[in-house]
Amino acid sequence: MNGGDRPEWPSTDACQPDGVASSPSGLMDLLGVAAVLLEADGRIDMWSPDAEKLFGYTADEAVGQYAARLLLPPEHRDLVIGLFAGVLETGRSWAGAFPVRRKDGSTRLVEFRNVRLLDSVGDFYLLGLATDQTTLREAEQELALSTRLISQSPIGLAVLDSDLQYVAVNPALERMHRIPVEHHLGRRPRDVLPLVGFGDLETQMRQVLESGVPLIDHYTVGRTSADPGEDHAWSMSFYRLEDHRGRVLGVANVVLDVTDRHRATADADRARRRLALIADGSARIGTTLEVERTAQELADVVVPELADMAAVDGLDSLLRKGRAETGDAPALFRSLAVKTAYPTDAVRAIVPPGQITAYHPDHPATHCIRTRRPQLIAHLDAEGLARITANPEDAALFAQAGVHTDMAVPLIARGRTIGVLGLARARNPAPFDEDDVALAGELASRAAVCIDNARLHQSIRGAAEALQRSLLPQLQPWHPGLAVAARYRPAQAFTEVGGDWYDVIPLDDDKTALVVGDVMGSGIAAAAAMGRLRTATSTLADLDLSPSRLLCHLDKITQGMEPYYATCIYAVYDARRAQCRIASAGHLPPVLVHAGGAPELLDLPTGAPLGVGGVPFETATIHLDPGDRLVLYTDGLVETRHQAIDERLDALLHLLETPDHSLEETCDRLLRRLRGPGVPDDVALLIARIEPHHESGPAESGAEPPASGRCPGD
Repeated sequence: MNGGDRPEWPSTDACQPDGVASSPSGLMDLLGVAAVLLEADGRIDMWSPDAEKLFGYTADEAVGQYAARLLLPPEHRDLVIGLFAGVLETGRSWAGAFPVRRKDGSTRLVEFRNVRLLDSVGDFYLLGLATDQTTLREAEQELALSTRLISQSPIGLAVLDSDLQYVAVNPALERMHRIPVEHHLGRRPRDVLPLVGFGDLETQMRQVLESGVPLIDHYTVGRTSADPGEDHAWSMSFYRLEDHRGRVLGVANVVLDVTDRHRATADADRARRRLALIADGSARIGTTLEVERTAQELADVVVPELADMAAVDGLDSLLRKGRAETGDAPALFRSLAVKTAYPTDAVRAIVPPGQITAYHPDHPATHCIRTRRPQLIAHLDAEGLARITANPEDAALFAQAGVHTDMAVPLIARGRTIGVLGLARARNPAPFDEDDVALAGELASRAAVCIDNARLHQSIRGAAEALQRSLLPQLQPWHPGLAVAARYRPAQAFTEVGGDWYDVIPLDDDKTALVVGDVMGSGIAAAAAMGRLRTATSTLADLDLSPSRLLCHLDKITQGMEPYYATCIYAVYDARRAQCRIASAGHLPPVLVHAGGAPELLDLPTGAPLGVGGVPFETATIHLDPGDRLVLYTDGLVETRHQAIDERLDALLHLLETPDHSLEETCDRLLRRLRGPGVPDDVALLIARIEPHHESGPAESGAEPPASGRCPGD
């Protein structure tokens, strides 16, 4: 080196051998280790910059001085000189702490490690490495605490380098992963736990490395290779590791095993969903008294919450006759409802609603009927698919759709098995389990009672309707001077048949009685009461009584049928005089439609319903021309729960403004336009049109009947 030139040292990053750190460790800087080299006589030969920081003397002030005189209080010099002499004589190193006097006069306890050195000419030197004992003890305590925490903590801890490879794993994490520590080291998380899905997590860890922003409490669910059959859950947090200079060392991973909490939450969530499904079923199943509608409501509830596909089948013999078939013949099932969560070809393998089928003896539905117990097939193989289908083609459709689990649950009501609920899953990957069977059983039990109620209701309603229709007249369309048409419609959906009736009674002298009545109440008893009143009306009509007088007699008859009441319109049309005498017992007013004119409600004395007693009835007389129409009806035609009666009567008048080609068409149009779905009352409708009357001679002479009449005693 000539001319005072300074040597050019190579960069610390250049030509680094493999395995050699490119940056110094910060631990030495943190401890501030000082180096002092002493000659054999105790003089200071070399003095490091950290020695200057530790003792306060510069190198110029220290080099050449006797160390004992410079650094030690007088009372400690002999002891320390003896210790140093022992190291020089024996060559054995010595470590310990003793107080050192600093340049500023203060005393500091310093930790020393002293070793003997030998140079090339055979001279001995003494190297002393020193650091502040307080700083050293703090570092030792922190290290001991960290070691204890890492080794004994129940929390999983790991350190990953900047390449996201494990460099340290504590025992707790080893237990969580059920993978030995040695199988972690040098490997990435996604290699150690391939079933957890660490791809996204590693991306987030790299963001932590780059930004320094921790990722806290990241919830992860997956399975380990040591336990691939069970899900585990972990709460993971990631922190960037740096030394005191800010150099990035890697990532610290803190892991909490929250599997128990995850499973408890999942169980609680599943229980909530099941309770919600049961509550939903209670609200949605059985809203009507129709068998097919109730079965469809059951299917709608279980799909897709419980199953991807559902079919509800009923025993055909019970649905038709109310009793099960006996003997060894296979049970016949009538499909009531089918539901799938999404469009699928598998529906072609399910018996469509309305069709009757007989399942083979090993079919789950057959087992349900025979054993009255649910049938669960958790995992369907080829044999299982053949068991739940009717033929290989249907089995192939189920296989292509991915159907992998199946169950059948009996529908039991009042101690009798009335049908079967069949469920299957395809897109839902979880197989049915015992909890699913219990839930399906609860829903099936509730639905079975509703279906059986609907079956019983339809049976009773059919009997009552048959009785009522048998009591209605066989209407003749033509009478002297009249064309007539009539309709009877039973109540829809919710209630039984009622006591509405109509009648057209031919009388002498070209007269015709027109009757429409309504017995209050419903069911077979009301229909029977209606039959008695109709018979009484027909008998009294032959006596040629005035309408008001006839109603007086009907009122007395109805009082004997307590607790029934009835409303009634009774009219007698005289074709020879073109007159109609009419009286009302609490009934809605008839409509008179003049030929070529606007419809109007007849303003009649209303009277009281039959059965009230003590209230007089009055007869009114109106003149009718050919083409005029008289419309008689019961309240079921116009009354609703949502509109005022005046609005409904206006709607009736509006519909009658438009004439039809025939009275039959008018009847149908009125029923179609005025009666919506689910009307809770039956209806009787009678329309009479005045026709030209031809006779051989004039009407018999004699006193004309009064224009109006009242009951005796009025």
